[in-house]
Amino acid sequence: MTGRTIAIASGKGGVGKTWFAITLAHALANQGSRVLLFDADLGLANVDIQLGLTPPQDLGGVIAGRATLADATLHHPDGGFGIVAGRSGSGALSAVAPLALEHVLTALHTEAAAYQTVLLDLGAGLDRSVRRMSAWADTLLVIATEEPTSMTDAYAVLKLHAADRPVGDARIVVNQASTRQAGERTFVTLQRACQTFLGRAPALGGIVRRDDRVRDAIRRQTLLLSRHPNSAAATDVEAIARSL
Repeated sequence: MTGRTIAIASGKGGVGKTWFAITLAHALANQGSRVLLFDADLGLANVDIQLGLTPPQDLGGVIAGRATLADATLHHPDGGFGIVAGRSGSGALSAVAPLALEHVLTALHTEAAAYQTVLLDLGAGLDRSVRRMSAWADTLLVIATEEPTSMTDAYAVLKLHAADRPVGDARIVVNQASTRQAGERTFVTLQRACQTFLGRAPALGGIVRRDDRVRDAIRRQTLLLSRHPNSAAATDVEAIARSL
């Protein structure tokens, strides 16, 4: 049985997408799920950097045919989840050939059989590879913040997903919310725009409150749920993991 695949996208950089993907993977693992975190940012990958890891193989080697996906999977002992690292700073991977991308997705489908949940940390933006992987996943979580530009870009991701997967499962996660109520307002604004112009109303995936301890965990290259398990952001991501 193949595990469920969840793509995490944002449309815009700087909204905490990779941090959220890492923390969600940790939360799901803590709840007993076998999790694989796949760094699918084909050019500006940084899951391994945020965690202070130096993987012997990465996605670049898989695409080049030097390694299998299993070879490139690294177990994170503290987090209890598997990681396939991307290749940071290699802009060439962002323009990976369609056939090579399909080869990776086929291998990922096979690898997913060993996991209950596979998280795809997609690159920011709307390029072809991001669009393809968003549509390929079972569920799409679109990360947005209260900033107007973030909301506009999140809407663009949802618009393309609606075209590619008219009955697909897309949900909105509001990150860095000043308050829960402010996060709910951001969600309602985005959902209303989707309902009005796309004819679909994405569900709320969750709200993560702004928390200075997130910055501390990233700076120290540690997991938030380990360093600050009782923080507001940790509690919010754990709630999202339960809802999934």
